[in-house]
Amino acid sequence: MEKTHRQVVLDTETTGLNPKEGHRIIEIGCVELVNRRLTDRQFHMYINPERMIDEGAIEVHGITNESLVDKPLFKDVVDDFINFVSGAELVIHNAPFDVGFLNHELALLNRNLAPVDEICTIFDSLVYARKKHPGQRNSLDALCKRYGIDNSHRDLHGALLDSEILSDVYLLMTGGQSSLLDEEEATGTEGQETVIQRLSADRPALKIIRCTEEELQAHDASLDRLDKSSGASVWRQ
Repeated sequence: MEKTHRQVVLDTETTGLNPKEGHRIIEIGCVELVNRRLTDRQFHMYINPERMIDEGAIEVHGITNESLVDKPLFKDVVDDFINFVSGAELVIHNAPFDVGFLNHELALLNRNLAPVDEICTIFDSLVYARKKHPGQRNSLDALCKRYGIDNSHRDLHGALLDSEILSDVYLLMTGGQSSLLDEEEATGTEGQETVIQRLSADRPALKIIRCTEEELQAHDASLDRLDKSSGASVWRQ
């Protein structure tokens, strides 16, 4: 019987960059993978942080203070969140950021709740990407480009949207596939697999463009120069 491997791809949005400065979580988004297949189970909550959001953060995710006034507090959603992620492997891009914020929120509750990295194992997709693609950009947007994932609908960051995009990136990146046409992969690609893109069977016939007489004469003149410099060219054999 196949062993079930459950993963939760997770992302958060916050009021700022550092929980030690009092910044809080304002959005949690999670999607579930079971045996490397997306299920229809998700966890998504907007959270009232009980503080103002930095202007710089609003420019990133577009979530305003006004939009969170009527949202639940973290203490109101924590049990549902823990039940959803408990025992899973969390897939997170730049895991120390999200795990640090989550553990900070758990500590603020004074309920002796275990840190996230004690109830879950952690897979940091950024660390993995840096090992797989050293010296290259490995942001979520860069990885979408590298693996041919359409993220044109991602004008702003969003925890649920980013977790959905990351799930696609994770599955392709850990499956060993990458785009054959990515300019960023022009060097250092030895040993990497590529996706084969096949032409449609009902595509229009290719247009045949024939050389002009002038072009043929120029070609023969080039071959004459090759013959003189290096002997009979292979094109005339």
